[in-house]
Amino acid sequence: MARHLLSLAPLSRDEILELLDIALLYKSLRARGVRRTRELEGRSVAMIFEKPSTRTRASFAVAVYEMGGLPVVYSRDELQLSRGEPIKDTARVLSRYHDAIAARVYRHEELEELAAYSSVPVVNLLSDRFHPLQALADYMTILEKLGRLERVKLAFVGDGRDNVFQSLAIAGLKLGVEVRVACPGPYAPDTRELERLAGEVRGVLKVYEDPVAAVEGVDVIYTDVIVSMGQESEREQRLRAFLPRYRVTRELLEAAGGDVIFMHCLPARRGEEVEEEVLEGDRSVVFDQAENRLHTAKAVLAMLLKS
Repeated sequence: MARHLLSLAPLSRDEILELLDIALLYKSLRARGVRRTRELEGRSVAMIFEKPSTRTRASFAVAVYEMGGLPVVYSRDELQLSRGEPIKDTARVLSRYHDAIAARVYRHEELEELAAYSSVPVVNLLSDRFHPLQALADYMTILEKLGRLERVKLAFVGDGRDNVFQSLAIAGLKLGVEVRVACPGPYAPDTRELERLAGEVRGVLKVYEDPVAAVEGVDVIYTDVIVSMGQESEREQRLRAFLPRYRVTRELLEAAGGDVIFMHCLPARRGEEVEEEVLEGDRSVVFDQAENRLHTAKAVLAMLLKS
């Protein structure tokens, strides 16, 4: 496994599947009441947040704690970064105190610089380009619900350049998933670039403008917010481009046919990208996804910090 986890691109299919197996093991232990393990005993992990966070912050901090380690959370404003200290200096200092650094940033390039100067593993807790920990939890959830990943058909309704979709697509191509995206033309992904990043292409990536055609026969319908953090200035433009056509409704679920499941990385804006009825409905597995963020965080930490 790569020393750092900035995206899922460097990982092989087998490494991703191994991470999912480890996550399932941690989940089974917790279900049996075994919450504390000792893999990180005597170790600490720095967690840096430029953006607000609920699931990422909570799951990663609890993962470190339950594995016997100490999570230390820093906002950017609490660090000298806010006063102009270079990232490379922060990386070299924190990596002498901590055994790993995890960061949630606006610009992916900042993570790359952090990793370049850190002497300990760096984990991407979300950047403008990728959200690898979310994708791991998503595919863990699909594996639990459907019992397979190979030949699963997943339709993402929303921005094809979204960081969540980018990670879903890269991992899906490696895992043999048929990944579809329904989006307005200007928001279509760069399919060649995603295939290049995946490297090991066992699945397929398809782009649609018609969401009804995109969801036909799929196993999973997935969406994300239309306006992500850092895109607030584009809000009105994005809402005009995506709504109401690219909203997940009960009718869109029915158009898929079969026992389709609904996924969302959360937080959700009810009434924008998804109807309340869908989010709270019996097809929704969004809170299983959220729970699995904990178990996949443990898997990543175990593999990056194994002795």
